[in-house]
Amino acid sequence: MDHVDRVQAEWARERPDLDSGPVGVIGRLHRLANALTLELVRVYREHGLGEAEFDVLAALRRAGAPYERTPGELAQSTMVTTGAMTKRLDRMVEAGFVTRRASEVDGRGRVVALTAHGRGVIDRAYEDHLANEQRLLAHFTPEERKALEALLTGWLRRFEG
Repeated sequence: MDHVDRVQAEWARERPDLDSGPVGVIGRLHRLANALTLELVRVYREHGLGEAEFDVLAALRRAGAPYERTPGELAQSTMVTTGAMTKRLDRMVEAGFVTRRASEVDGRGRVVALTAHGRGVIDRAYEDHLANEQRLLAHFTPEERKALEALLTGWLRRFEG
């Protein structure tokens, strides 16, 4: 029995009138998400990054040359508020990962650009990140990975509407 099995058994004993079956899925996903986050963040730290910095650098790198986005686009891409993004960007400018400048299109707007240093960091971090994800999925067969991805994709689509 794993931890979730024990929780379900305790609830079945204490509240047999309720179906605690969903705990088997949600509880395991929650525990797995927490464990996976720790494993992912460990690799980011090896490159001097936190999860937030990795997300911003990755969003800029995925934009393609010249590796620029507005703070609003970055906030949307990383699912944080613009206020939180401002604080992240302040730290990242100070670390030399990104620069900020006035937009040439919108006089009130700003543009965030990946520096050469930031690009080098995210390229190395992303290589290690992918190797880490391969390691985390290594015990699945290719068929199991496809099936799991399909299940999670369908669930996420329905959940996000």
